[in-house]
Amino acid sequence: MSTPIPVPRNARSRRTREALLDAARSLIEEEGFDVMTLAAVAERAGVSPRALYLHFPSRSDLLAALYRHLGEAEDLAASLTNVWEQENAVSALDEWAHHIARSHPRILTISRVIERARNADEDAAELWRLTMANWLTSCRRLAKWLDEEDQLAEPWTRATAADMLWALMSWDLTERLTVDRRWSRESYGWRYATMLQATFVRDGSRHSPA
Repeated sequence: MSTPIPVPRNARSRRTREALLDAARSLIEEEGFDVMTLAAVAERAGVSPRALYLHFPSRSDLLAALYRHLGEAEDLAASLTNVWEQENAVSALDEWAHHIARSHPRILTISRVIERARNADEDAAELWRLTMANWLTSCRRLAKWLDEEDQLAEPWTRATAADMLWALMSWDLTERLTVDRRWSRESYGWRYATMLQATFVRDGSRHSPA
């Protein structure tokens, strides 16, 4: 991904930027990744191509900004902060499950589109790689925390626990349970938390999720 472009200080410019990002998201969700050209985004947002290029010189720049915008629009950072503010690793693992249940359904559609496009579109592939790398970083942090507090169940190691936590973040899991099986986010969260506690936490340290 390209170097982040600073958010403009001018209120009108910020509104234009926001409109462009919203247009990019809606185009991807409604019509697919290949339809999201810079010209199409400008038309959807109701701005001139020149105005778009002032904010995003390339499609890659736009996608990098969209990735960050998704997190801001859906307040994903605040949700994730709740995980790292827990008093211990077991509570953090529980909150992690609820974080996934809160955040993933909200960005499921656009994430699935990007996932499908990654084999044919290099911009989509780069966005996908960035997402997966960020996921793995968080999972490694969780696994390390559990291990440091001697709460990581056997036969898991930091590496294998992180890999499995990462795999369990799959969009397939979210879609099948919240869309196909129509689980509520609350139900998804506490059942997911129960599974993680039973799998990764030593006997005697498990507790029922709230």
